[in-house]
Amino acid sequence: MADSSFDIVSKLDRQEVDNAVNQAAKEIAHRFDFKGTGAAIAWSGQQAVQVTANSEERVNAALDVFKDKLIKRGVSLKVLDPGEPRLSGKEYRLVVDLKEGIDQDSAKKISKLIRDEGPKGIKAQIQGDELRVSSKKKDDLQTVITLLKGKDLDVALQFVNYR
Repeated sequence: MADSSFDIVSKLDRQEVDNAVNQAAKEIAHRFDFKGTGAAIAWSGQQAVQVTANSEERVNAALDVFKDKLIKRGVSLKVLDPGEPRLSGKEYRLVVDLKEGIDQDSAKKISKLIRDEGPKGIKAQIQGDELRVSSKKKDDLQTVITLLKGKDLDVALQFVNYR
């Protein structure tokens, strides 16, 4: 009998993030507490969102609105990597990078966690920015998924290609 396997990935649902950016921009434009502050949120390239306002507090408040929209759309906040608000001319700018993929350090940490705390006979292989977990028994794979969901890792994980 062949081994059963699944992949652990960290993918970003661009459509959901785009919807969250648009909803946050609309709310910021219409909310009373943002009137006259020059607050705005927009895409800044492929992997970043830029938040601008006339004060550091308003930038952080606009970021909170964006986070609320992401949560409502089912996107993990672990994909966000916000920088520090910087003064640029008369306005503050905050660039929020969006993380995608599992970096090598996190992949090694997850692989070690599976080896140490998972059932015996589980193999975890790092393949680029994802992990392939395989085993003879499907129940062991379910145990690994449950184990990883219970841990507080600094990467948003999805489990795909379960076979």
